[in-house]
Amino acid sequence: MIRYATAAEVEAALGRAMTCAEATWFQYSATMPDYWLWWHTALVFLVFYTLTPLPLALLEHLAPAVALKYKLQPRVRLSPAALFRCYRDSARLVLIVMSPCLIVFYPIVKVMGIIRTGLPLPSIWEIAPQLVVYHFVEDYLSYWIHRLLHTKWAYNSIHHVHHEFRAPAGFAASHSHWAEVLILAIPTFVGPAVVPCHVTTHLLWFSVRVMEAAETHCGYDFPFSPAKLIPFYGGAEYHDYHHYVGGHGQSNFSSIFTYCDFIYRTNKV
Repeated sequence: MIRYATAAEVEAALGRAMTCAEATWFQYSATMPDYWLWWHTALVFLVFYTLTPLPLALLEHLAPAVALKYKLQPRVRLSPAALFRCYRDSARLVLIVMSPCLIVFYPIVKVMGIIRTGLPLPSIWEIAPQLVVYHFVEDYLSYWIHRLLHTKWAYNSIHHVHHEFRAPAGFAASHSHWAEVLILAIPTFVGPAVVPCHVTTHLLWFSVRVMEAAETHCGYDFPFSPAKLIPFYGGAEYHDYHHYVGGHGQSNFSSIFTYCDFIYRTNKV
């Protein structure tokens, strides 16, 4: 909630006119409680988890001759019914697990001032380095959690659910045991806890992570993908191998970049 009644009061406090983005944010959030702005995290997950994998799912079934040229495991094709069940069950599970987390963490976020909601909005020069930090924090922590999930007990008890799909599709990114969903959510929230940000940056970070997870699980390797321009980015081919090998594999654990696998000698050779 923005603690000003009118746009004029906001501009007087800022000492300048609001940008178009700030005026839009003021109109949207001025009377909305911070609690509901925090709950936009669940909405962002649902929207991006639904829409990001959808084009490839449609392409594979509507134009298979085009899609299968780039599919990493072309012999494996999930039916529309199987994809829908994966999406439905995964989205429902993540939202069920996420809800108590958002409830529990909101007082901490509020008291510690980790996420701000008012004006001014952050500039690109503030957002960019924050996102870089969040990526590296998330990637490093997820690497070690993922390695632990491939120990015998953790794999048989928890992680085997995610490896049900040896040829993953985008909707399988969140197909996991409830405990894994909970554990792997921690690295995503650690970055903003270490480097506080605006709620819009937090939502942008969360949307980017959902899209990255869907991309690395999409099962396609497009030579023209913009992701190939990102240094040390693993991508779909890198992670597809991890799923193809399955539970006995001890390589390609990284969720975003490949540097941890390289440093700790767990990269595919």
